[in-house]
Amino acid sequence: MEISQEKSNDVAVITLKGRLNVTTTAELEKVFDKLFEDGETKVLVECRELEYISSAGLRALLSAAKQFKKVSGEIALSGLSQNVKQVFEISGFTSIFPIYATRDEALKSL
Repeated sequence: MEISQEKSNDVAVITLKGRLNVTTTAELEKVFDKLFEDGETKVLVECRELEYISSAGLRALLSAAKQFKKVSGEIALSGLSQNVKQVFEISGFTSIFPIYATRDEALKSL
């Protein structure tokens, strides 16, 4: 799993590449914690290169969403592959996160 970060205007963008599972979730949680500590309130998780997400990955995203919601923050997702999107649909997470087809769409909305 590779995680990269950048800033686009006032949005923190996290790009995920590879597989988000029980062994890689802790790394993502650290990134979310650091963004929260830094006072970020708008976060985009770019999933264009995310091949797989497990229940542990979903749990990490949900936990971060709850944390950011406490400070009126928001986490959005973009570029989900068909397989990853299907996991979000089956788990009901499409109603928790705003999901955009492209990064540009998400950045405009945030």
